[in-house]
Amino acid sequence: MTPISDIRCELGEGGFWHPERGKFFWFDITGCKLHSLAQSWSLDEMASAMGWVTSDLVLIATETRLALFDLASGTARTLCALEADNAATRSNDGRADPQGGFWIGTMGKRAQKGAGAIWRWYRGELRCLYPGITIPNAICFAPDGGSACFTDTPTRRLMRVALDAHGWPAGPPECWLDLTAEGLNPDGAVFDAEGVLWVAQWGAGRVAAHAPDGRFLRAVGFPALHVSCPAFGGAGLRDLFCTSAREGRQNPHDLDGATFCVAGVGQGRAEHRVVVEA
Repeated sequence: MTPISDIRCELGEGGFWHPERGKFFWFDITGCKLHSLAQSWSLDEMASAMGWVTSDLVLIATETRLALFDLASGTARTLCALEADNAATRSNDGRADPQGGFWIGTMGKRAQKGAGAIWRWYRGELRCLYPGITIPNAICFAPDGGSACFTDTPTRRLMRVALDAHGWPAGPPECWLDLTAEGLNPDGAVFDAEGVLWVAQWGAGRVAAHAPDGRFLRAVGFPALHVSCPAFGGAGLRDLFCTSAREGRQNPHDLDGATFCVAGVGQGRAEHRVVVEA
Protein backbone atom coordinates (compact mmCIF):
# COMPACT_ATOMS: atom_id res chain seq x y z
CA MET A 1 0.00 0.00 0.00
CA THR A 2 1.42 3.38 -1.03
CA PRO A 3 1.02 6.46 1.22
CA ILE A 4 -0.62 9.50 -0.33
CA SER A 5 2.43 11.69 0.44
CA ASP A 6 5.97 11.65 1.82
CA ILE A 7 4.81 13.32 5.05
CA ARG A 8 5.31 11.26 8.21
CA CYS A 9 3.41 12.52 11.26
CA GLU A 10 4.45 12.00 14.84
CA LEU A 11 0.73 11.94 15.68
CA GLY A 12 -1.43 12.00 12.55
CA GLU A 13 -5.09 12.75 13.24
CA GLY A 14 -8.18 14.55 12.04
CA GLY A 15 -8.44 13.12 8.53
CA PHE A 16 -11.01 15.25 6.68
CA TRP A 17 -12.35 15.37 3.12
CA HIS A 18 -13.55 18.92 2.38
CA PRO A 19 -16.73 18.46 0.30
CA GLU A 20 -16.57 21.85 -1.42
CA ARG A 21 -12.86 21.86 -2.19
CA GLY A 22 -12.72 18.14 -3.02
CA LYS A 23 -9.44 17.89 -1.10
CA PHE A 24 -8.12 15.82 1.81
CA PHE A 25 -6.67 17.42 4.95
CA TRP A 26 -5.04 15.99 8.08
CA PHE A 27 -3.16 17.12 11.18
CA ASP A 28 0.09 16.26 12.88
CA ILE A 29 -1.00 17.11 16.42
CA THR A 30 2.35 17.24 18.19
CA GLY A 31 4.03 18.64 15.08
CA CYS A 32 1.59 21.60 15.12
CA LYS A 33 0.86 21.19 11.40
CA LEU A 34 -2.16 21.05 9.12
CA HIS A 35 -1.49 19.22 5.87
CA SER A 36 -3.04 18.77 2.46
CA LEU A 37 -1.51 17.22 -0.63
CA ALA A 38 -0.85 20.67 -2.07
CA GLN A 39 0.16 22.65 1.01
CA SER A 40 1.06 22.51 4.70
CA TRP A 41 0.38 25.14 7.34
CA SER A 42 2.44 25.66 10.51
CA LEU A 43 0.19 26.38 13.49
CA ASP A 44 1.08 28.24 16.69
CA GLU A 45 -0.11 25.38 18.91
CA MET A 46 -1.29 21.78 18.70
CA ALA A 47 -4.46 21.20 16.66
CA SER A 48 -6.34 18.03 15.89
CA ALA A 49 -9.70 18.28 14.12
CA MET A 50 -11.63 20.40 11.65
CA GLY A 51 -15.01 21.10 10.12
CA TRP A 52 -15.89 23.17 7.08
CA VAL A 53 -17.73 26.50 7.12
CA THR A 54 -17.15 27.68 3.53
CA SER A 55 -14.80 26.65 0.74
CA ASP A 56 -11.96 28.67 2.27
CA LEU A 57 -13.01 28.92 5.92
CA VAL A 58 -12.73 25.94 8.27
CA LEU A 59 -13.17 25.49 11.99
CA ILE A 60 -10.13 23.94 13.68
CA ALA A 61 -9.81 22.68 17.25
CA THR A 62 -6.56 23.51 19.05
CA GLU A 63 -5.23 23.04 22.55
CA THR A 64 -6.77 26.35 23.70
CA ARG A 65 -9.60 27.28 21.34
CA LEU A 66 -11.94 26.66 18.48
CA ALA A 67 -10.73 28.90 15.68
CA LEU A 68 -11.88 29.91 12.23
CA PHE A 69 -8.96 29.25 9.91
CA ASP A 70 -8.73 30.79 6.44
CA LEU A 71 -7.08 28.28 4.11
CA ALA A 72 -6.35 30.98 1.54
CA SER A 73 -4.54 33.40 3.85
CA GLY A 74 -3.37 30.99 6.55
CA THR A 75 -4.79 33.25 9.27
CA ALA A 76 -7.02 32.32 12.19
CA ARG A 77 -9.40 34.07 14.56
CA THR A 78 -10.82 32.70 17.78
CA LEU A 79 -14.40 31.45 17.77
CA CYS A 80 -14.32 30.51 21.46
CA ALA A 81 -11.87 29.36 24.12
CA LEU A 82 -11.50 25.61 24.76
CA GLU A 83 -9.98 24.80 28.17
CA ALA A 84 -7.62 27.72 27.59
CA ASP A 85 -7.05 27.98 31.33
CA ASN A 86 -5.79 24.39 31.56
CA ALA A 87 -2.26 24.02 30.19
CA ALA A 88 -2.32 20.28 30.82
CA THR A 89 -4.87 19.49 28.09
CA ARG A 90 -5.22 19.66 24.32
CA SER A 91 -7.88 18.85 21.76
CA ASN A 92 -8.16 15.42 20.17
CA ASP A 93 -10.92 13.84 18.07
CA GLY A 94 -13.81 15.97 16.76
CA ARG A 95 -16.43 16.28 14.03
CA ALA A 96 -19.31 18.48 12.85
CA ASP A 97 -22.78 17.14 13.57
CA PRO A 98 -25.84 17.09 11.26
CA GLN A 99 -27.39 20.09 13.03
CA GLY A 100 -24.41 22.34 12.25
CA GLY A 101 -22.70 22.02 15.61
CA PHE A 102 -19.22 20.69 16.38
CA TRP A 103 -18.25 18.04 18.93
CA ILE A 104 -14.69 18.06 20.23
CA GLY A 105 -12.83 15.98 22.78
CA THR A 106 -10.01 17.14 25.03
CA MET A 107 -7.41 15.08 26.86
CA GLY A 108 -4.31 15.41 28.98
CA LYS A 109 -1.13 16.01 27.01
CA ARG A 110 0.31 12.97 28.79
CA ALA A 111 -3.02 11.10 28.59
CA GLN A 112 -3.64 11.64 32.30
CA LYS A 113 -6.63 9.59 33.46
CA GLY A 114 -9.89 11.52 33.37
CA ALA A 115 -8.23 14.84 32.50
CA GLY A 116 -10.32 15.51 29.40
CA ALA A 117 -13.92 15.94 28.33
CA ILE A 118 -16.22 15.92 25.33
CA TRP A 119 -17.70 19.29 24.41
CA ARG A 120 -20.23 20.54 21.88
CA TRP A 121 -20.22 23.97 20.23
CA TYR A 122 -23.56 24.98 18.75
CA ARG A 123 -24.61 28.40 17.49
CA GLY A 124 -22.33 30.31 19.84
CA GLU A 125 -22.60 28.06 22.89
CA LEU A 126 -19.86 25.69 24.09
CA ARG A 127 -21.23 23.09 26.51
CA CYS A 128 -19.41 20.28 28.31
CA LEU A 129 -21.27 17.04 27.59
CA TYR A 130 -19.09 14.39 29.23
CA PRO A 131 -16.32 15.23 31.73
CA GLY A 132 -13.73 12.81 33.10
CA ILE A 133 -12.63 11.47 29.71
CA THR A 134 -9.10 10.11 29.26
CA ILE A 135 -8.73 9.77 25.45
CA PRO A 136 -11.82 10.93 23.52
CA ASN A 137 -12.25 9.36 20.10
CA ALA A 138 -14.73 7.94 17.56
CA ILE A 139 -16.94 11.04 17.52
CA CYS A 140 -19.35 10.51 14.62
CA PHE A 141 -23.04 10.66 13.77
CA ALA A 142 -25.52 8.15 12.36
CA PRO A 143 -26.79 8.91 8.85
CA ASP A 144 -30.26 9.79 10.13
CA GLY A 145 -28.83 12.35 12.57
CA GLY A 146 -30.62 10.70 15.47
CA SER A 147 -27.61 9.51 17.45
CA ALA A 148 -23.96 10.18 18.14
CA CYS A 149 -21.13 7.75 18.79
CA PHE A 150 -17.97 8.31 20.87
CA THR A 151 -15.45 6.43 22.97
CA ASP A 152 -12.98 6.89 25.77
CA THR A 153 -10.32 4.72 24.15
CA PRO A 154 -8.91 3.04 27.31
CA THR A 155 -12.38 1.69 28.14
CA ARG A 156 -12.48 -0.11 24.74
CA ARG A 157 -16.22 0.62 24.66
CA LEU A 158 -17.96 2.62 21.94
CA MET A 159 -20.90 4.52 23.33
CA ARG A 160 -24.01 5.69 21.51
CA VAL A 161 -26.42 8.43 22.60
CA ALA A 162 -29.73 9.59 21.16
CA LEU A 163 -29.93 13.23 20.05
CA ASP A 164 -32.83 15.68 20.15
CA ALA A 165 -33.90 17.86 17.22
CA HIS A 166 -31.18 20.41 18.01
CA GLY A 167 -28.44 17.79 18.28
CA TRP A 168 -28.10 17.73 22.08
CA PRO A 169 -27.97 14.39 23.93
CA ALA A 170 -31.51 13.21 24.68
CA GLY A 171 -30.60 10.60 27.29
CA PRO A 172 -27.67 8.75 28.84
CA PRO A 173 -25.08 7.10 26.55
CA GLU A 174 -25.25 3.34 26.23
CA CYS A 175 -22.53 0.88 25.26
CA TRP A 176 -23.03 -0.03 21.61
CA LEU A 177 -19.83 -1.98 20.94
CA ASP A 178 -17.48 -3.51 23.52
CA LEU A 179 -14.02 -4.45 22.23
CA THR A 180 -12.63 -5.47 25.61
CA ALA A 181 -12.60 -9.20 24.90
CA GLU A 182 -10.63 -8.64 21.69
CA GLY A 183 -8.20 -6.27 23.40
CA LEU A 184 -8.75 -3.65 20.68
CA ASN A 185 -8.38 0.09 21.16
CA PRO A 186 -10.96 2.18 19.25
CA ASP A 187 -9.64 5.44 17.86
CA GLY A 188 -11.23 7.69 15.23
CA ALA A 189 -14.41 6.52 13.49
CA VAL A 190 -16.88 7.50 10.79
CA PHE A 191 -20.26 6.22 9.63
CA ASP A 192 -20.77 5.47 5.94
CA ALA A 193 -23.97 6.06 3.98
CA GLU A 194 -25.38 2.66 4.98
CA GLY A 195 -24.88 3.21 8.69
CA VAL A 196 -21.78 1.00 8.87
CA LEU A 197 -19.26 2.26 11.43
CA TRP A 198 -15.62 2.29 10.33
CA VAL A 199 -13.32 2.53 13.35
CA ALA A 200 -9.53 2.80 13.41
CA GLN A 201 -7.94 0.48 15.96
CA TRP A 202 -4.80 1.92 17.51
CA GLY A 203 -2.11 -0.71 17.85
CA ALA A 204 -3.83 -3.13 15.46
CA GLY A 205 -2.99 -1.56 12.09
CA ARG A 206 -6.52 -1.74 10.76
CA VAL A 207 -9.87 -0.03 10.31
CA ALA A 208 -12.79 -2.32 11.19
CA ALA A 209 -16.31 -2.10 9.78
CA HIS A 210 -19.29 -2.85 12.02
CA ALA A 211 -22.91 -3.17 10.91
CA PRO A 212 -25.62 -0.96 12.47
CA ASP A 213 -26.32 -3.75 14.98
CA GLY A 214 -22.62 -3.90 15.96
CA ARG A 215 -21.72 -7.06 14.05
CA PHE A 216 -18.16 -7.16 12.73
CA LEU A 217 -18.20 -7.14 8.94
CA ARG A 218 -14.62 -6.77 7.73
CA ALA A 219 -11.32 -5.01 8.37
CA VAL A 220 -9.00 -3.07 6.10
CA GLY A 221 -5.36 -3.52 7.07
CA PHE A 222 -2.68 -0.82 6.90
CA PRO A 223 1.13 -1.09 7.03
CA ALA A 224 1.30 1.14 10.13
CA LEU A 225 0.53 -0.14 13.61
CA HIS A 226 -1.00 3.01 15.08
CA VAL A 227 -3.81 3.97 12.71
CA SER A 228 -5.84 6.85 14.07
CA CYS A 229 -8.57 8.46 11.95
CA PRO A 230 -10.50 7.16 8.92
CA ALA A 231 -12.37 9.37 6.44
CA PHE A 232 -14.18 8.77 3.18
CA GLY A 233 -13.26 10.91 0.18
CA GLY A 234 -12.22 10.86 -3.44
CA ALA A 235 -14.54 10.46 -6.42
CA GLY A 236 -18.02 9.65 -5.16
CA LEU A 237 -16.70 9.47 -1.57
CA ARG A 238 -15.81 5.81 -2.10
CA ASP A 239 -12.15 5.86 -1.03
CA LEU A 240 -11.05 5.24 2.56
CA PHE A 241 -8.31 7.54 3.86
CA CYS A 242 -6.58 6.88 7.17
CA THR A 243 -3.98 8.73 9.23
CA SER A 244 -1.38 7.06 11.44
CA ALA A 245 1.26 7.91 14.05
CA ARG A 246 4.88 7.26 14.90
CA GLU A 247 4.19 8.14 18.53
CA GLY A 248 4.81 5.23 20.90
CA ARG A 249 6.88 3.26 18.39
CA GLN A 250 10.34 2.52 19.78
CA ASN A 251 11.63 1.46 16.39
CA PRO A 252 9.33 3.10 13.84
CA HIS A 253 9.51 1.94 10.25
CA ASP A 254 9.13 4.17 7.22
CA LEU A 255 5.35 3.87 6.96
CA ASP A 256 4.59 4.70 10.60
CA GLY A 257 3.05 8.17 10.59
CA ALA A 258 2.03 7.98 6.93
CA THR A 259 -1.44 8.75 5.61
CA PHE A 260 -3.05 6.15 3.35
CA CYS A 261 -5.88 5.77 0.87
CA VAL A 262 -7.64 2.58 -0.25
CA ALA A 263 -9.86 2.97 -3.31
CA GLY A 264 -13.43 1.73 -3.57
CA VAL A 265 -13.89 0.54 0.00
CA GLY A 266 -17.43 1.76 0.63
CA GLN A 267 -19.89 4.60 0.17
CA GLY A 268 -19.13 7.54 2.40
CA ARG A 269 -21.15 10.64 3.23
CA ALA A 270 -20.16 14.29 2.91
CA GLU A 271 -19.03 15.93 6.13
CA HIS A 272 -21.60 18.27 7.65
CA ARG A 273 -21.11 22.03 7.50
CA VAL A 274 -20.50 23.94 10.73
CA VAL A 275 -23.06 26.74 10.97
CA VAL A 276 -21.35 29.94 12.09
CA GLU A 277 -23.69 32.89 12.24
CA ALA A 278 -22.34 36.20 10.98
